[in-house]
Amino acid sequence: MKLLFLPFSIVGGLIAGFVSKKLFEQVWGLIDKEEPPEAKHREISIGKMAAALALEGAIFRMMRGLADHESRRGFAKVTGSWPGEEAPEPE
Repeated sequence: MKLLFLPFSIVGGLIAGFVSKKLFEQVWGLIDKEEPPEAKHREISIGKMAAALALEGAIFRMMRGLADHESRRGFAKVTGSWPGEEAPEPE
């Protein structure tokens, strides 16, 4: 069943990456009018770069998690089988 789910997961991941990038660009535009600093830039504020990377990572992780869950829901609708665990393990 995992092999059948793989295409759903790949497509969901690609969509999440694209949407994450666009969402980050929109959010960063509200924070600063300049493009977000990257490690390849020589003259940057380390604090500003850290903030940009943290925001970008948080947005990507959120979108990837949502896309993964929705991919699983779509797969379950098509096949009738949930590809994963039903609930988190109790502590």
